[in-house]
Amino acid sequence: MAKTIRLVLDVLKPHQPNALDFASTLAEIDTDFRVKLTVTEVDKKTESTIIIIEGSNINFTEIKNSIEKMGASVHSIDEVEIVGDMQEE
Repeated sequence: MAKTIRLVLDVLKPHQPNALDFASTLAEIDTDFRVKLTVTEVDKKTESTIIIIEGSNINFTEIKNSIEKMGASVHSIDEVEIVGDMQEE
């Protein structure tokens, strides 16, 4: 089964939670997640961000649900890296 190991997302988020708390919440979804959040634009009520998530098996639906629970929305998936299962059955 193929596994997602890297996602780059364009996310529009409110100012709160701040970038540190937002990224920390995403990183806590799985013990091996690495999250990098870059704020690219600040508006009166929102921040445009690029979020890079790396891990051994990223579940996009779980990530998207967590983002939406924090009041943000995924604008696009800008990059994805998938690896196939090398084991023979």
